[in-house]
Amino acid sequence: MAALIWLIGGIVLVAAEILSGDFFLLMLGIGALVAAFAELLFSNTLISLGVFALASIGLVTFARPWLKARFHGALVPDNVQALIGGKATVVSTVDDAGGQVKLNGEVWSARAFDEKQVIEPGTAVTVMEIAGATAIVWAEPA
Repeated sequence: MAALIWLIGGIVLVAAEILSGDFFLLMLGIGALVAAFAELLFSNTLISLGVFALASIGLVTFARPWLKARFHGALVPDNVQALIGGKATVVSTVDDAGGQVKLNGEVWSARAFDEKQVIEPGTAVTVMEIAGATAIVWAEPA
């Protein structure tokens, strides 16, 4: 009877994985199916519980990261994060109070990363961060 409960629990968890898509429930479901098999072999609930715990922890620790990398692919930064580290050109003088830069063909509001820095038009700068619609930029000292 316990093997049937493990089997049903495993099938339910594997089916629930369809809704989550994170491979966590799948790993627990496979652990429950392995525990059902152990219950059939040994007829001991404690052994089955141990097998479930070991299988689930092992799968979550080792198989899940590999599956996530394989099926979800590399993490793609959002549009804002993709701009950080990019190059821009100063359009109007940039200091700690403001200014403008041309970044990816568009004019952005900008502020100097270093409060003491005053960056003249035409200077190439690096985007250090994005704060709202303002690029925080840094120019290499001349």
